Amino acid sequence: MPEFSPAFREQLQDLFRWRRDVRHFRRDPLPEPVLDGLLRTACLAPSVGLSEPWRFVRVDDPHRRAAVREDFARCNARALSDRAGTDAQRYARLKLAGLDDAPHHIAVLSHPEPTQGRGLGRGTMPQTTTWSTVMAIHTFWLAATASGIGVGWVSIIDPERIRAVLDMDPTLELVAYLCVGYPAQPASTPELERRGWERRAPERREWIRR
Repeated sequence: MPEFSPAFREQLQDLFRWRRDVRHFRRDPLPEPVLDGLLRTACLAPSVGLSEPWRFVRVDDPHRRAAVREDFARCNARALSDRAGTDAQRYARLKLAGLDDAPHHIAVLSHPEPTQGRGLGRGTMPQTTTWSTVMAIHTFWLAATASGIGVGWVSIIDPERIRAVLDMDPTLELVAYLCVGYPAQPASTPELERRGWERRAPERREWIRR
C-alpha cells in the first residue's frame, strides 16, 4: 500500500469538513473530461460481492428537468403543509435544492438484484446493494469536493414519479437525485447550521462498547 503522509491525512480531514450539501451553484458547466472523471472515480467504491449495482444517469433533457423541478415543488409544498408556526416559517425560508442553477443533474439508481457478484453477501442482508450505491455516491461527492465542485442531494421528490419521468427500468431503485456544479458560496459548515435550522451533535468522546 502507498504511505500517506501526515500532511495528506490533515488535508483529508479538510476534505471531510468541506464536503457540503450544496444548494447554490454557478451556472457554467463542468468540462466534460472532469465530470466523466468524477463518475469513473465513483465506480471505485466498494460494493457487496463486487456487484457494482449503481447506475449513474445524466439528466440533460430540459423537459425531464422541468418535470423533476415540478415534482420537487409539489413535494416541498406538501412537506411545508405538515409543519406549523415558527417551524413552518423557518422551513419556508430554506433553500432545499439547486435544481434551477446547477448545470448538471445526475440520477443515481441501484439494481436490487444484480447478476454481477452472483449474490455474494446479500442472502441475509439484501439491502447491501443500496448501501453499496450510497458508497459510490459518497465517493463521487468526495472526489467532487477535492476538485472544487459542489454536489447537492435532492431528497424531497417522489421516487416513483421521478423514475417514470426518466423512463427508467421499473426494477431499478432511485437512490439519489444529485445537482452538480461549481458552488456559488463554498463553506465548511452545513447550510442548515448556518441558517439556524439545526446544529451538529456535540463531539462524542466515548463510544458504545459491548
